[in-house]
Amino acid sequence: MGRKKLARLDGIDDALRVGPEAGSFDLAGMDRAATPCVKDAATAAELRPLLGDELADLQERLYAEGRTGGTRSVLLVVQGLDTAGKGGIVRHVAGMMDPQGLAIRSFGVPTPEEREHDFLWRIRRALPAPGRIGVFDRSHYEDVLVARVKELVAPEVWEARYDEIVAFERDLVAAGTTTVKVALMVSRDEQYRRLAARLDRPDKLWKYNPSDVDTRLQWDEYQAAYQAVLDRTSIPEAPWYVVPADSKDYARLAVTKLLLDALRSLDLGWPTPDYDVDVEKARLATTR
Repeated sequence: MGRKKLARLDGIDDALRVGPEAGSFDLAGMDRAATPCVKDAATAAELRPLLGDELADLQERLYAEGRTGGTRSVLLVVQGLDTAGKGGIVRHVAGMMDPQGLAIRSFGVPTPEEREHDFLWRIRRALPAPGRIGVFDRSHYEDVLVARVKELVAPEVWEARYDEIVAFERDLVAAGTTTVKVALMVSRDEQYRRLAARLDRPDKLWKYNPSDVDTRLQWDEYQAAYQAVLDRTSIPEAPWYVVPADSKDYARLAVTKLLLDALRSLDLGWPTPDYDVDVEKARLATTR
């Protein structure tokens, strides 16, 4: 039964991918409680662990390739408003893999040193090394989302960044980094419930920030900014995947499957040793 349900996930790439044509995806009209290719959230929770073994195996193959001269890597970019579930993706999806093969970075307010450079400087420094899977909890897209809505830079500055990002990502993919970009989209009502829940739990108060209310007051502006990102930066080399995030279980399953598909596309094998296996077996036997 699990195998049959897993087969339905093969369409999740097409269901969530944003086409390269501007206006091909209407963010305002999406159902953020939907579970494309999956019956419901309970089914999503059941299916995700079934992908874990293959995900871990392919990650190890990629890591082994990088340790033996390979140049390929994978980058998972996770964007979303507060409470969209970015941290849960890091814990529950990246947590299914070996930490030594991961490079996880979170991008907040730029440091004084980072402000002295162009907005992509800190991103380039955080890219995954060969053989690694990089996970960005927020990313360079903050510079056309928060920077735009909060008016941190002039319009002509953030406007030029869309083309800079596209050029950067095309170069990144051409250099061997398979890039998976995920936008977690939570509804306004669900975001309210999650923020209210944080205020009711002493163990979650540290996750709450008064600025979260300020963000909610600019909900429409952020939605417009996300729509522009999808319109301007979903390219064939690195398309956007928009994931309905009202169900945390579904969002985690969807991202797991998208990452797994990216690894599958690399057709990863095991490195060929640069020594004679039979000779080494004989030498080892002499040490008994």
